[in-house]
Amino acid sequence: MAHVHHSALVTRDVDASLRFYRDGLGLRVLMDHEFDGDWGTLFGAPHDRLRSVFLGDPDSPDAGIVELVTFGPGADDGDASRPGPPRAGFFLLSFFVDVDTTMSRLAAVGLDDAVRRITVPGAGGDVDMVTVRDPNGVLVELVEAPPIST
Repeated sequence: MAHVHHSALVTRDVDASLRFYRDGLGLRVLMDHEFDGDWGTLFGAPHDRLRSVFLGDPDSPDAGIVELVTFGPGADDGDASRPGPPRAGFFLLSFFVDVDTTMSRLAAVGLDDAVRRITVPGAGGDVDMVTVRDPNGVLVELVEAPPIST
């Protein structure tokens, strides 16, 4: 059966993205490496060298990985930071977190994006949900993690 291994995000600024995903969300760097290859053929990339930073939870390798990718200078000239209504294609990355703790960490690393927050009633209790944008404009959903049963 297929399952998601990782989701890759092209980033304009690896350091800003690391502050958001590592320092803000609490993901850990699993790998940070540069690779040479025919990325033009495989991805339509403008360069044959890419930097790949894998972020995740080393204690839960099946939880999925966020990959930050750079293809060199001038590789991303678009403006993905402009928010807009949902459209066909990639929509968002969603994480189970402790919402209040995560929002405090994001504020500490300088998140100044408009934060949207709602509470959804559920059978097991209310669930807090927040959306923010990462430094590249990617919509990130933070969902209150369900309590761990013992």
